[in-house]
Amino acid sequence: MSATRVCALSELEQDSAIRVEVNGVAIAVVRDSNDEVHAIGDVCTHGDISLAEGFVDGDTIECWAHGSAFSLRSGKPLNLPAYEPVPVYAVTIEGDDVLIDPAVLKEL
Repeated sequence: MSATRVCALSELEQDSAIRVEVNGVAIAVVRDSNDEVHAIGDVCTHGDISLAEGFVDGDTIECWAHGSAFSLRSGKPLNLPAYEPVPVYAVTIEGDDVLIDPAVLKEL
């Protein structure tokens, strides 16, 4: 599988996230406070809630429903009630295109 264009970099506002789907995989694409772009599994591991609807703060995203925050770098939950990490995918920026391959997990 190869990387797929999911959005334009210019579509991502700082400290915000959008939900995309690539080959049936739901992914939250997030632009953090440092203008870095991250791609993580979009479903909170505590409940079936879209993380893209959550709150971005620094390099974390918080699930709006129960307050679990996840590291955008590692996918690890930073507080309860979630205790399982979400997958983190490699992101490639080419010009204004944001590309993600859901088969390629980011190396930590």
